[in-house]
Amino acid sequence: MQFRNYKLKLSMLALLIGLGVGIYMLSAVIAGSWIGMYKPSIISFVIVHFLGYLFFILSPVELLFMYFVGIGTNIPLLIFLALVTAIAAQSIDYLIGYFVSDKILISLIGEKRYKKTKRKIDKYNELIIFLFNLSPLSSPIAVLIAGMLGYKLKKVLAYSFMGLLLKYCAIALILVKIM
Repeated sequence: MQFRNYKLKLSMLALLIGLGVGIYMLSAVIAGSWIGMYKPSIISFVIVHFLGYLFFILSPVELLFMYFVGIGTNIPLLIFLALVTAIAAQSIDYLIGYFVSDKILISLIGEKRYKKTKRKIDKYNELIIFLFNLSPLSSPIAVLIAGMLGYKLKKVLAYSFMGLLLKYCAIALILVKIM
């Protein structure tokens, strides 16, 4: 029982560190530009967006996208870069899931979260991958577990791509209408 509590505490620590790193990266980009330390660049978008789609770094990448749209970045370029970086990071998530034992993953994300996501993927397959990518849910976790379950990489990435494309186009359209 004591070992299990230790593993739970370690998992929570890893989750908090990943969340902290993701929020720090996003905050650094936004705050640095606000106080005039530097001008936000496409490079900073690419790095933070890519890292935000890795399953072990939680980051609200949709806010980053909205911020860059808001400062006047070329929207088609931004959507293209968002798709490329997200798919590249999710490919890594998938491969980690494919080659890593589910016991290691459970220790990182927790058994409850693992089982919940696994049940949804088993039941809805491609639809869950699409919906997780369409929404701000944790799509990297779904892709990681899809890799662990041995789903075909091409299918996973195709449904991820469709969900991401629709999400970022919708965000861009809404922001353009508001601005």
